[in-house]
Amino acid sequence: MSDIVIATSEADARAAEAVEAHHAQMSGALTIHVEALVAAAARLEFLAAEDARRLLAGWCNEELLPHAQAEEQALYPAAGATTEGRLLVDAMLEEHRLIGDLVHGLEDGTGGPVRAAAAAVALRVLFESHLAKENRLVLPLLATTPGVSVAALLEGMHDLLGHQADQADQAGEPSGCGGHACSCGERQAEGYPELDARSIPHAIRHATIFGALDTVAAGGGLVLLAPHDPIPLLGQIDERWPGEFAVEYLENGPQTWRLALTRSAA
Repeated sequence: MSDIVIATSEADARAAEAVEAHHAQMSGALTIHVEALVAAAARLEFLAAEDARRLLAGWCNEELLPHAQAEEQALYPAAGATTEGRLLVDAMLEEHRLIGDLVHGLEDGTGGPVRAAAAAVALRVLFESHLAKENRLVLPLLATTPGVSVAALLEGMHDLLGHQADQADQAGEPSGCGGHACSCGERQAEGYPELDARSIPHAIRHATIFGALDTVAAGGGLVLLAPHDPIPLLGQIDERWPGEFAVEYLENGPQTWRLALTRSAA
């Protein structure tokens, strides 16, 4: 949602925004999985790196690859049927193939933690580039093509995936208090993967963070770097996961706010 999508109807505009929000959530989840693997490999913690590799490969098979397959069936045919989109879709399909190859390499795991970490970083870079083209090229093309309904195509993806994408992320700031710093159940943030939200476009920042937090297991956590005190975000987190995340401020401005978010072990 860093670019405005001009659609032929309000329903299509909302559908395009929902797709971009889901992309942001996937990006956040992938980032945390990759950071956990890279950090463990860098510390030579081979058992932790192996656990991170398995979690990343599992997430890819449960979330990333099914999403790509659903796009190939629901979104890409309509885009590929246009003169402007034919070559673009061919390139997107080739990127899906490359993504699949990287995931299969992560599943194998025989090359050790360093090779797994390298494959994970390559996967993240490729996936981010791929999502940017979907958001900035494929979705605007579909949204402005006469006779094509992005809302209907998105519904087709929902049917293929067996669930509906969460569109609640498009809502405004919550009214709940939440977002408080506390020390109850406080754990060491050392070793937590980091998510640097400062470089994430504002429009998709919260969705990306939510996707990252979705990957945090009970008793685990992540370190969030923000360009300001993220009080509204913390309120949304408390509404989304009531009482599940303890927040500790590790750095309190003025340029960067660094927070540890730890999920309850209960």
